[in-house]
Amino acid sequence: MTTSAAATTDFPTIIELNVGGVFYTTSLKTICNDPDSLLCHMFTGKAKRPLRDGKGKYFIDRDGVLFRYVLDYIRNQRLVLPENFHEKERLRSEAESFKLDSMVASIEKAVISHTHQGVSSSSSSSAAPSTTTSRCGYITVGYRGTFAFGRDGLADVKFRKLSRILVCGRVSLCRAVFVDTLNESRDPDRGSDDRYTSRFFLKHNFLEQAFDNLSDAGFTLLTACASGTSSGLQQPDVGKNQAVVQFDSEENKWNHYNEFIFYRP
Repeated sequence: MTTSAAATTDFPTIIELNVGGVFYTTSLKTICNDPDSLLCHMFTGKAKRPLRDGKGKYFIDRDGVLFRYVLDYIRNQRLVLPENFHEKERLRSEAESFKLDSMVASIEKAVISHTHQGVSSSSSSSAAPSTTTSRCGYITVGYRGTFAFGRDGLADVKFRKLSRILVCGRVSLCRAVFVDTLNESRDPDRGSDDRYTSRFFLKHNFLEQAFDNLSDAGFTLLTACASGTSSGLQQPDVGKNQAVVQFDSEENKWNHYNEFIFYRP
């Protein structure tokens, strides 16, 4: 005990850290909140003393972004992750490197819980639907795409090209229907599942797959709307008084936007 106490006096009360190039400022008391962790051992003389960088900060060669969750766990002694956190395996590796056994156990429990939720939401026949997945509501699916025509015009129509399938509706409904195919990276709000959003999109470009997901979840199509514009090139001919002519080439495309409104009673 005396050796540990003497070792901690070598460090300031406020600790400035450089973890993989990301800077953190915390207290020595917080670092030693978990006496069995490697981080605590570094600042109590039980492990190798951390090096200092060019600015005098204590340098730790680990993932600087994920360290925020490690430090938060040491500070509060509980695991709190943001919604739709997809790096649990990497975070578990960081927790193991810092010898945070209780944090590793919490992450494993969170991974198991997430897996079970995914199985229950995707297999409608194996269990009764939950109150979230059986709620009534509207979901709007929209996409922007193009139809490209060959040199023979309508006789050589190419396949449609979808840039992105957009999803609008109540967050809880969208997640229940599209599960892991839903991409929420463009949605800045991480609030309640009962809020509405128009910033979700799908990770694939298969419109029929989206329709199958909605059909399996009990949604039916209410209505649809579409609009289209031609982006054909126009250019005057060489003649001085000749009219403008339109070139029928590979660049002659029809841009269109479509929306489909689904409802589950």
